[in-house]
Amino acid sequence: MRPYDPIAHALSINRRSFLTKSAYGLGGAAFAMLAARGLAAPAPAPQKGWSRGALRSPDFPVKAKRVIFLCMAGGPPHLELFDPKPVLKKLDGQPFPESFTKGQQIAQLQGAVLKARGGSFDFKKWGKAGTEITDIFPYLGSIADDLCVVRSMKTEQINHDTAHAFFNTGSIIKGRPCMGSWLLYGLGSETENLPGYIVLTSAGRTGQQPISSRQWSSGVLPSKYQGIQFQSKGEAVHYIGNPQGVCQSTQRQVVDEIRRLNGGLAEETVDPEIATRVAQYEMAFKMQTSVPELLDFKSESPKTIEAYGIKEIGDGSFASNCLMARRLAERGVRMIQLYHRAWDLHGGLDNGMKMGAQDVDKATAALINDLKERGLLEDTLILWGGEFGRTPMGQGSGRDHHIAGYSVFLAGGGVKAGTTYGATDELGYHAVTNVVGVHDLHATMLALMGIDHHNLSVKYQGLDVRLTGIAGKVVKGIMA
Repeated sequence: MRPYDPIAHALSINRRSFLTKSAYGLGGAAFAMLAARGLAAPAPAPQKGWSRGALRSPDFPVKAKRVIFLCMAGGPPHLELFDPKPVLKKLDGQPFPESFTKGQQIAQLQGAVLKARGGSFDFKKWGKAGTEITDIFPYLGSIADDLCVVRSMKTEQINHDTAHAFFNTGSIIKGRPCMGSWLLYGLGSETENLPGYIVLTSAGRTGQQPISSRQWSSGVLPSKYQGIQFQSKGEAVHYIGNPQGVCQSTQRQVVDEIRRLNGGLAEETVDPEIATRVAQYEMAFKMQTSVPELLDFKSESPKTIEAYGIKEIGDGSFASNCLMARRLAERGVRMIQLYHRAWDLHGGLDNGMKMGAQDVDKATAALINDLKERGLLEDTLILWGGEFGRTPMGQGSGRDHHIAGYSVFLAGGGVKAGTTYGATDELGYHAVTNVVGVHDLHATMLALMGIDHHNLSVKYQGLDVRLTGIAGKVVKGIMA
């Protein structure tokens, strides 16, 4: 079956339409050109042990083989978690200086009287490096020397859906591939028995901002590169078993025949969705064996279950999803995204933060420790953060959306552990030192995977589409 070629795909649609209405001579000429192309030398195989995807060899030393993105949907407030601001605390309840906000984009506070709101919780210095992290994250604090906290993130989109799209795809234009799809397209998957890109979702007790499935879409790439959502509660995959009366050998015969028929069509038509359909049937067949084994947690010790803070396996919690993420990483899944919807705290921030911390602190630390103990952290890149941050101005009992400066952290996969990078101003409004944009973060993540972000692209409507668009610089200061 032909490899995906977006240019050939686009041309084939026009060519077929044209030739069906043209003279046989033109058809013969086109056939001769196609035949000549078919005899051309095939593209070189990817470097063994690195990629099964479109990329042939690494551009940089490979530090990470897989990514676990712990997406805190809704926008966790940096001022309560990773970015202590004593000056802001002194200004609590007073008018917020207009010099910071004049001409700035604000979400729901536009036109309102702005008052400073100091951080609600105390910070402690954790680990040998003395990284300052909130005291409501004691478990993450205990592994501070494994974290690289970036305090100078900024983004361009101030509403949730578009901000998620920008953070995932580098664009607000619908139809752009997300970062997981780019990785799967460029590198392929290390497993043949599970999807290479898997998504799990969970919800806290408050601040449940909705998540759209377009956040794990393959966009202009073939649909075989899209993220596959597993159910967090109950059966991870529906209808995984055969119907009554259908045995495994019969199922294999059906899949083989469908593959043969689709393969014949693929020889005549340049359409990546044919290859996708073949791959989907094959993957579904293999998952009938691999998924039950994946979901069998009997091998997990009571100590491990307790470390994650899991009350019941498969209960839909973030903790249960974190343990699933480790099992997926062990089995070669390239991209794992866990969305936890708990951080849209326009009101009730103090209680919401405490509940959110109870949901994610212990489980996130357990995941990092578990990967480390199993020798997987060194080549697994973990990203923890939301689509934006929260304002240093109060909004009733909460905070509004904020894009000019906020925090995320990374761990494993070649990042500089036990460090903080960048800074916001004294009130936590603007990122002012070593500013990191979303495209910069994407470029850096790709570099840790061995990829020059300029080289991971596809042609679409005459343009080179990239995760980083025309921007992005590698942030070497967070790389080990």
